[in-house]
Amino acid sequence: MKKIIILIFISVLSFNANAALVDNGGGLIYDSTQNITWLQDANYASTSGYDADGEMSWSAASSWVDGLSYGGHDDWRLPTTVQPDASCTFTSPTSWGWNCTGSEMGNLYYTTLGNAQFDDISLINTGPFTNVKDEYHSGTAHPAGSGTYWSFDFDGGNQVGSDSDEYAWAVADGNIAASVVPIP
Repeated sequence: MKKIIILIFISVLSFNANAALVDNGGGLIYDSTQNITWLQDANYASTSGYDADGEMSWSAASSWVDGLSYGGHDDWRLPTTVQPDASCTFTSPTSWGWNCTGSEMGNLYYTTLGNAQFDDISLINTGPFTNVKDEYHSGTAHPAGSGTYWSFDFDGGNQVGSDSDEYAWAVADGNIAASVVPIP
């Protein structure tokens, strides 16, 4: 009986962590909390052959997502970062650090997937997503300028400004379902 109760408890916890994610099929995951659709493959830039390993400059990541046509849609973008974000560990003069749930990636990491802040430990819960890597570009410019943009670290939940090569994860506004191709 004790094992059954524990299993039910674990099942409820797992369900709550992923309750906002809906698998629309065709590699599209709808996040009902944020009203955005994520590509299920978090390194599709590499999988699709656009970039050998998926790590690229912010400019290349922006070009890739701007030209992306997937699931019958071409309105993909990089996730946004909210500034200011009072949920972040550090908020002056910009919002950065851990627990930044105002950004789309931070909300996915902490709220939707139920991950906790880690220090250099691999991501535990990836939910329905595949090929989740460490650091991802945001589409939001950092006030430092000179090609610096906000990024999010999925290995530890840290939001920082960066000008280095990182991965790109495409999102689109709204609930996008895979287009159905009629069979002749």
